[in-house]
Amino acid sequence: MTTKTKLVSLTLGLLLVSLGASQARAESSAQAAAAAARADIAKTLGFVPQLFLKFPEEMVPGVWDEMKGLQLNPHTALPGREKELIGLAVSAQIPCKYCIYGHTEFAKLNGASETEIGEAVAMGAITRHWSTYLNGIQTDEAKFRGEIARLVANAKAGKGAAGKPVTVTDGQSALAEASQMLGFAPEFLTRFPDAARAGAWRQMRDVQLSPATATSGKNKELMGLAVAAQVPCRFCIIAHTEFAKLNGATDAEINEALAMAAFTRDMSTLLNGMQVDEAQFRKDVDHLVKGAQAAAGKAKATARTASR
Repeated sequence: MTTKTKLVSLTLGLLLVSLGASQARAESSAQAAAAAARADIAKTLGFVPQLFLKFPEEMVPGVWDEMKGLQLNPHTALPGREKELIGLAVSAQIPCKYCIYGHTEFAKLNGASETEIGEAVAMGAITRHWSTYLNGIQTDEAKFRGEIARLVANAKAGKGAAGKPVTVTDGQSALAEASQMLGFAPEFLTRFPDAARAGAWRQMRDVQLSPATATSGKNKELMGLAVAAQVPCRFCIIAHTEFAKLNGATDAEINEALAMAAFTRDMSTLLNGMQVDEAQFRKDVDHLVKGAQAAAGKAKATARTASR
């Protein structure tokens, strides 16, 4: 072996040793960070749910920080109930059984009624419905934006809902009522098959556009936006963003709705991809709910005692 060959071999050997040491340090650092995150999880939740034991260690600190900072944080622009209902609307149409169960139970924990839970799922369905159609007919984006702007302007000006009430029985009467309520019939409605238009319009009218639902207009539009963002459907994103603003949503609320959609999709991917045990996941969710209920009951009792 020549001197040059010996030097090359020595250099490669040293490089491999260095890479091995770096990898070992990285693994040790990841393990330490995961251990610290799990310690904080146990402190915060009272135990460590199995999902945090199943996920890759490199993911645990970031996932926990995001969950704690957004979903579990009582000081965000959106209250806990609305964040959980947004998570439910997103998870229902992924679909993700884990997320559906978790967000449903956490929404109830935060005071959501069965009606509100149903409306969140319905908004997920309606958004997915129109996403499919708008994309399938290759909607012209510039024209669509113009129609959304016109709908918003009409609503601000108080146009629509005047005249003799229309009884929707078929596609043509659905267009007539839509024109009356909105000030005109948007292209996506006029192009929808006449035989199915009445049902599609009534879904939109009775859920998304109705002021009589348990869920406010603002929160319905934020749910629609969250679903649209991760489909993704550019048309629905445009519409739900403008309608959310029309209903009083702030930039902070819009950003949090989008962040909840992103985090729900993140968790769904991890839970399904890592094949987390579903029965244990449900038990962990139930454990969390019972623990939170017990803590809330204890806090109320302490407050009553202090007030005497």
